[in-house]
Amino acid sequence: MEWTDIRLTVAKADADNAEAVATMIAEGGIYIEDYSDIEQQVAEIAHVDLIEQELLDKPRDQVIIHMYLEPGASPVETLALIAARMEAAGIPYTAETEGVEQEDWQNGWRKYYHPMDIGQHLAIVPSWQEYDTDRVKLILDPGLAFGTGGLRGIMGAGSNRMNRYTVGKATLGLANYLKSTGKADLKVAIAYDSRNNSADFAKTAAGIFANCGLQVYLYDRLVPVPVLSFTTRYLHCDAGVMITASHNPKEYNGYKVYDAKGCQLCTADAAAALDYINAVDDYNAIPFCSDHANIQPVGDRELDAFIAAVEQQSLYTQPSDLKIVYTPLHGTGNVPVRRVLRNMHVSVVKSQELPDGNFSTVRSPNPEEKDALTLAIAQAKAEGADLVLGTDPDCDRVGIAVRDGDDYVLFTGNQTGALLVQFVLTMKKAQLNEKSTLVKTIVTSDLGANIGRSFGLQIEETLTGFKYIGDKINTYEQTGDKEFVIGYEESYGYLVGTHARDKDAVVSAMLICQMAAWYKNQGKTLVDALNAVYEKYGYYLDALDSFVLKGKDGAEKIGALMQTFRAGGDQMFAGVERVQDFAKGIGDLPKENVLKFLFTDGSWLAVRPSGTEPKIKVYYSIVDPDKAAAHSRLAALQAQIKEMIGE
Repeated sequence: MEWTDIRLTVAKADADNAEAVATMIAEGGIYIEDYSDIEQQVAEIAHVDLIEQELLDKPRDQVIIHMYLEPGASPVETLALIAARMEAAGIPYTAETEGVEQEDWQNGWRKYYHPMDIGQHLAIVPSWQEYDTDRVKLILDPGLAFGTGGLRGIMGAGSNRMNRYTVGKATLGLANYLKSTGKADLKVAIAYDSRNNSADFAKTAAGIFANCGLQVYLYDRLVPVPVLSFTTRYLHCDAGVMITASHNPKEYNGYKVYDAKGCQLCTADAAAALDYINAVDDYNAIPFCSDHANIQPVGDRELDAFIAAVEQQSLYTQPSDLKIVYTPLHGTGNVPVRRVLRNMHVSVVKSQELPDGNFSTVRSPNPEEKDALTLAIAQAKAEGADLVLGTDPDCDRVGIAVRDGDDYVLFTGNQTGALLVQFVLTMKKAQLNEKSTLVKTIVTSDLGANIGRSFGLQIEETLTGFKYIGDKINTYEQTGDKEFVIGYEESYGYLVGTHARDKDAVVSAMLICQMAAWYKNQGKTLVDALNAVYEKYGYYLDALDSFVLKGKDGAEKIGALMQTFRAGGDQMFAGVERVQDFAKGIGDLPKENVLKFLFTDGSWLAVRPSGTEPKIKVYYSIVDPDKAAAHSRLAALQAQIKEMIGE
């Protein structure tokens, strides 16, 4: 089959507007050639410092937008539509057309990948190429892969990008997997966030599921991740799909898969589904469908039920003069978060209120980063607000900044999580029992866990990823030996209640604001509350260092560093009591290449290499009665790590 490649050449200054025009027109996806900052792109995305000379020689003042038309589509009609919209937008351009075979559409990106020798012993070899060498070969496929939670990648044309065909492949494979269970009357719920193409990808998935005989419940509006998790269970579905790339930049989108319990697919289920997805090797076999009787729109009833379930977790409703500034960062949180805060004094950052897939007012829509809250903090200062609240595009993470005198303090995920534990357990003290359990990840601070222990809670740890916390909830419901109270991770994700099986920024925002109101009615701020927690449990100082090791020796160096850490054992750092090597398996946790050094005073240090890029992460959690001593010790450990790594 032959596709049509329409190439639009525009000035760099017009690229964003031209991309928006192309995105609205091209169903087969677009691909953008932009070499204006190729060196920075390679450094940030690929984390290597080797660039093909062919790429370095490309023009830097122009951008080429490739629009791909499906076989049978009329390029004449499309060119006329392009001309009209480009003229309306005032964008000068040139256009060329060329026929390309489907193989070229799928795999044209492969020409930029070649075998590469790394250090003295390793070679990285693309899976489709032969490479005769005595080195140890690392066979990699840089194409878009369906991982344990789904797809996530840059939008564009080809099998290594997010487009209707990669969405179609994943959907057909997932449908086949669900049908293989033998269950009749299969049902799936689908939702989407505010990103460019999210609604279209959701409709694409809905049509394919429906054409495969499944009943589909498709949201008629954008909603947060926890709403999809809730809806999957509420409508008794067999699976759920959320179109989102979380807090990634605007160029990205993703496809998250949930099981019948509303939890992201964990290891075994993901592997089984992946086999069926990988078996789809013919894009012509994907049963695209624009409309089908099996597609039922959902919206008001389901969202109302979700809000009701969230409000069941309410813990403090006394009147307060607490002033809140909220930003949804152009995402899905605007409606549900404001609904659960409707009885509080909330002002919204107007320029960030409405959905915007380009996230035009922020560098990155990530509330973990202070600059994402810049506009909200400025508004809070002008209004004298007590609390700044920001949720990411799919509204599963929430970040806060708290007024402290004339300035605002940005809380870490660990700090907010610990305060939530203190507040929730205080308010629920009469309801707690010997089964009550707090769940956290292995790289989350122990402060919240120690608060939980003081209330008599059981503590469970999981690997990094909220799906493991959701899976614990499912297990507790099956066995009945534990009861979930609260779960959280250091990366700004929290859950109270079992209405969802993923992190939920809606319920978290409600409880954070109720907590702030409770303290304000006592004449205290959340900064005061945190300091009181430190006085009782000790000062906890948490930090994360991420080291990108560029160049040919990066991967080899990371492997050598992990060997050094393992060989050093409890002698690696002063005061280490024992070492946990998760690669060997700890309890019932899946094996993962993580080392955790536990110190005699309750402090710890964890080392975790990335599995996809030459990066190694070091997590620190320092406990000390004295704040200055904790900072001094952290600085010493960080200096030791940097010396080992050579930074």
